[in-house]
Amino acid sequence: MGIKGLNAIISDKVPTAIRKADIKTFFGRKVAIDASMSLYQFLIAVRQQDGQQLTNEMGETTSHLMGIFYRTLRMIDNGIKPCYVFDGKPPDLKGGELAKRLEKRNDAITKAEELKLKKGEAEGEIEEDLRQQISKFERRTVKVTREQNEEAKHLLDLMGIPYVNAPCEAEAQCAELAKCGKVYAAASEDMDTLCYKTPFLLRHLTFSEAKKEPIHEINTDLVLKGLDMTLEQFVDLCILLGCDYCDTIRGIGPVTAFKLIKEHGSIENVVEYINTSVNTKEKKKWIIPEIWPYQEARRLFLAPDVVDGNDITLKWNPPKEAELIKFLCEEKGFAEDRVRSGIKRLQKGLKTGVQGRLDGFFKVVAKPQQQSKDNSTAARKNTSKGKVTKKRK
Repeated sequence: MGIKGLNAIISDKVPTAIRKADIKTFFGRKVAIDASMSLYQFLIAVRQQDGQQLTNEMGETTSHLMGIFYRTLRMIDNGIKPCYVFDGKPPDLKGGELAKRLEKRNDAITKAEELKLKKGEAEGEIEEDLRQQISKFERRTVKVTREQNEEAKHLLDLMGIPYVNAPCEAEAQCAELAKCGKVYAAASEDMDTLCYKTPFLLRHLTFSEAKKEPIHEINTDLVLKGLDMTLEQFVDLCILLGCDYCDTIRGIGPVTAFKLIKEHGSIENVVEYINTSVNTKEKKKWIIPEIWPYQEARRLFLAPDVVDGNDITLKWNPPKEAELIKFLCEEKGFAEDRVRSGIKRLQKGLKTGVQGRLDGFFKVVAKPQQQSKDNSTAARKNTSKGKVTKKRK
């Protein structure tokens, strides 16, 4: 789900923290990608003209594999070295959010089936309208299965692209890799990645090229400085806005949440303010949940369960051509000529490694003004000592 309204707040309060750029801008960068989020996107977006997911002759879904293969190729073509990170076991605190998603998914399945019955009796424009509504609800039923995760990992292994199994949240592990310098940035659509203090968050990196959507690079340090918040205050703001780990205070929207954290500095102080100054026995303006584990949510953001980035080695290898052909073409029904073309692109992009960026070779260090002044003074003194003065006759 991410953080509700956070992107709007940053865009409004600190627009300079968001840089919109073409994918070519990130040439030479290594990036950790939230694989679970990407697979979900692929299953929704990569579809046939009739709106149905791509399948092979056996009826097996292949949208996730198509997305992984061709979106990764696009990154490699543009000089980016991707590493994918897969979710581990979700924290217990996320159980409530997962239950809500399941309920919404089941509701969408029911509505889609009801519309299919109506579609069978409809004609013309009404039939087309119903088809679009069915497609909308079917997209809401999408869930990445364990088998699809394993197929994606197998494909990445054959392509020579590294991946990491996170012990818990994938975006937290992506941020850890970025903080340790193993990659330049974390790539995810979930804004809560900023709570784990990745140096940079890249959004829209795995979008289709046809969308012509620029990549949004968000600088976490600039966000914190622009909002004039500590990381802890920023995390508290995100919890008030709405995260995956606990409910929000009913009646408080994004504008009010931002104002409250700026004025009171922490959730504890906000709660005290609500209980002593806002809510009365006669009227409750803002309703705090009876069970509200915000302290645990805060801990999950500030001290997430991750593998130390220094203990992870990322290695990009040449693609396994014969095995890729067998898996994608023979087993999954991909067009062999397109897969062979893709393999050549992989070989070209991964053969000698990505050319380094100029900012990786040069480091400009500003000379302190006082030191420069002292050096000039010393030079003048040395010159005057060695100077011979002639007397006039």
